[in-house]
Amino acid sequence: MDLEKPSPQPQPQPQPPEGCLAVAIRIPVRIVVLVLVVPVRVLWDALVVMGRFLNDVVLRPLGRALLWIGRAVFVWPFVGLWRYLLVPLAKGLGWLGHVLVVVPLVWLYRYLLTPLGHALAWGTRGIGAALAWVYARVLTPIGHGVMWVLRGVGAAFAALGAGTYAVVAWLVWYLLVVPAVRVYEWVLAPVGRAIAWCARGAVWCLSMLVTGVGVALYWIARVLLVLPALAVWRWILAPVGRAIAVVAREIGEALGHAWRIAGHISLAVGRFLGTLFRWIFVEPVRWVYRTVLTPVGHVVRDAVLRPAAEAARSVGRATRQALAAARESVRQARADFRRMVFGEPRQPQVMERREPEARETRTLGSSTTALTKD
Repeated sequence: MDLEKPSPQPQPQPQPPEGCLAVAIRIPVRIVVLVLVVPVRVLWDALVVMGRFLNDVVLRPLGRALLWIGRAVFVWPFVGLWRYLLVPLAKGLGWLGHVLVVVPLVWLYRYLLTPLGHALAWGTRGIGAALAWVYARVLTPIGHGVMWVLRGVGAAFAALGAGTYAVVAWLVWYLLVVPAVRVYEWVLAPVGRAIAWCARGAVWCLSMLVTGVGVALYWIARVLLVLPALAVWRWILAPVGRAIAVVAREIGEALGHAWRIAGHISLAVGRFLGTLFRWIFVEPVRWVYRTVLTPVGHVVRDAVLRPAAEAARSVGRATRQALAAARESVRQARADFRRMVFGEPRQPQVMERREPEARETRTLGSSTTALTKD
């Protein structure tokens, strides 16, 4: 029992109502377009069939042949050159470079440069120890004395500079700073406020003037340009565009409809031509093959080919037997020559074994020990 809810079926979208212009244009346009499109579609289908035939019969085998020739001419020689010439040559050069360059450099580094570097390092450590002793025992006490003298001189100059700085700072404050502050507060600030107020008034006046001019230009442009352009668009261009759109849509739908109908017509014509070709050429050829060529081929096979094959097999068997006899004769002659030159080969001696070769059944009259065995 199906417990799932059935999926809702999509509702067909309501088609917009069509005008009389579309209905009046549709049938003539479709007739004219059908007459023009049918030859084009038939020609297109014929070209498609010819292209597929050429691709399967000519272009694809030709491409494979060209690909094989390209491999044989360009790829395989380079592969052989790389594999059998360049790679062994590079390996030989690498071995030669290792023997002539790397090994001498390693020996030079290990047995010459390393001991020399150790000697230089030992000498540098000795020189560094001497310089450290000179720094600690000679230069450091001298530096401490010089710094003590410089600190005394610096303290004297600091005391003198502090007094001079105080006098100069008092003079600068009362001769420059205080008069500048008074001039700024009592002269420059009121003058600046007055100038700023005047500038704000001038900017307001200019903005009002620009706003009035802009409003006037806006209404002039709206009355002289926008309203006429809107009327032309609404009452002339829009209806003409709708009519052109309807005509273009009908032409496009007519082209699609005519292309589909032309496809069916082209398919019917192709099937008719294929049937006609089959009844005119294929069926007679098939009848000739079945009625004439097949019995003739059977007769030729039974009367000529099979006896010839049996004769060839008999000749092959006789030839193989003759070759086998010749090989056996050569083998016997070689063995006779070896016995004549080197003598008979030594035969291996058969050693008697005390143990039975096969396991025998144990009885009352027999024993399995080596002392009582018969």
